[in-house]
Amino acid sequence: MLKFLLNFIENAVSDEAVLRPPGAVPEKEFLDKCIQCNKCLQICPYDCIVPAGLEYGTSYGTPIIIARDVPCYLCMLCPPVCPTGALDNDLVEKEKVRMGVAEINEETCLPFSGIICRACFENCPIFRKAIILEDEMYPKVVDEHCVGCGICEKVCPVEGSAIIVKSNHNV
Repeated sequence: MLKFLLNFIENAVSDEAVLRPPGAVPEKEFLDKCIQCNKCLQICPYDCIVPAGLEYGTSYGTPIIIARDVPCYLCMLCPPVCPTGALDNDLVEKEKVRMGVAEINEETCLPFSGIICRACFENCPIFRKAIILEDEMYPKVVDEHCVGCGICEKVCPVEGSAIIVKSNHNV
């Protein structure tokens, strides 16, 4: 049993990989403040926010977003309902959200293989700012404008996605 638990802990998803709802304070503070009341889950009209499973270790039960399943559509309804300040209630503008930053894998991204695809570019809610097209073909993430919502990751037609949002909640 001890060996199973040690193996489970060793293979747990790192807290650094967790994508939090918009307005989340830095991770250590978030874990201290979040009381797992599920108000953010209940208010989310898209069911983007889910409780973290056991595989997330110390984040177990806290609200996360799994972008490839259901990204955040930036409705901004969750920060105002957070009773503890784990989600910043003053954050109302979607352009100011910083959940993470998308990264493009050029080895698997279709345009870099000569196949026309504009899925991430066309679906980005921060249109023509967070994802731009170089030479009218190659997508490029502009870090300072990317909100980390994960919509680009969800719409990518590549198996497993050629664009992945990396959490920056520790920043």
